[in-house]
Formats: sequence, C-alpha cells, structure tokens
Amino acid sequence: MTSETSGPDHSPAPARCFGDGDPLYEAYHDDEWGRPVHGEAALLERIALEGFQSGLSWLTVLRKREAFREVFHGFDPALVATMSGDDVERLMGDARIIRNRAKIEATIDNGRAVLALHEAGRTLDEVFWSFAPPPRATNPATFADLEGFTAESKAMSKELKRLGFRFFGPTTAYAAMQACGLVDDHLATCPMVLARTAVADPQAGA
Repeated sequence: MTSETSGPDHSPAPARCFGDGDPLYEAYHDDEWGRPVHGEAALLERIALEGFQSGLSWLTVLRKREAFREVFHGFDPALVATMSGDDVERLMGDARIIRNRAKIEATIDNGRAVLALHEAGRTLDEVFWSFAPPPRATNPATFADLEGFTAESKAMSKELKRLGFRFFGPTTAYAAMQACGLVDDHLATCPMVLARTAVADPQAGA
C-alpha cells in the first residue's frame, strides 16, 4: 500500500501518524494499528512482538514478522507451549528473527501461561480486554500528549505477570493496548480519524 500524495483538490494529503513512505509500515498503520484484535493466537503474537520491539524500531519487527510467525507456529499457544530448550538454541541461530534469548524464552513461557488460563476456565482475550478504558472524547493532537503508560496498562501488566506472563511491563502493555484497539491513539490530524469524522459528519470537511 502506498500513500496518496495529494487530495482531490491537489492539496497535500494529510500525513499519517506514522508509516508514511514505507509500504509495509503504511499498511500496518492503515489496516491494523488501533483496530480491535481478538483471539488467543493473535493476542499472544502482539504481546510477543511488542516485547521483542523494546529498544528497537517497530519497522524492524514488522520486517521480521513472517519469520516470527513461522518459528513460533503461528503463535498457537498450544504449540508454543511445547517448545523446548533445543528450540531456543535453534532460534538463537536464526538470523531472520530478533535473537534475544530472554525474549524467546519469555514467548514460550507466555504460551504456557495462556494454556494455564484455559485450564482455569479463562481466556487471554477475556483478561486482556478487561483492561480497556472508556473511549477517548477526542483523539490526541500529538504523541507528546500521551503518557508512556496508564493506570490501565499498569494494572494489565501486574495482572498478566501474576498469571505467569513475562516481558510485559506497563509501557509494553500500553503499546499493546494501542496496537490492539483497546485505545484509539491515532492523532486528530491522521487521515484515518479525518475519514471517520467525514463519515460521521459529512458537513465537517465542507
């Protein structure tokens, strides 16, 4: 997907919150970031990738995403949970992914934590979405208006850690909340927000 360079009146098209100029990043912004994510494998993937991203650019993670999906069995919790120390050593030699032993081991432990939730009659989806805050009244003007973590992300991090999840601090939890649609942090000037506003109020852009 490529970004439009101008609007119908030949004025410059509004910039995305992030991603302009890279098709993979643009597609992630337009089609995924901030949209609701449900399902055990999908949420386990987001938790894992947000953990792997810590200290790196998100674009680096996106470029390795298909390899991550391959080596972690599509993030199927039942399959991830069966991975062993031999698998960890194998992944440490796989240059297609981010080779961080602690994060690889945490992802496997997180798969096991999902299965423990299931054995207790709960789901990751249920737990994760229980921390969704009320919708924002307005979208932020800039990312500087946002905190790195919130009361909800701190509570989510604490609960998931209690349930056996690793590498999921309050800041990582908030990034996952943004990515999975628990909060809508697209900027007010983002074309995604402007398009929704135009649909809701056709006179808004007149």
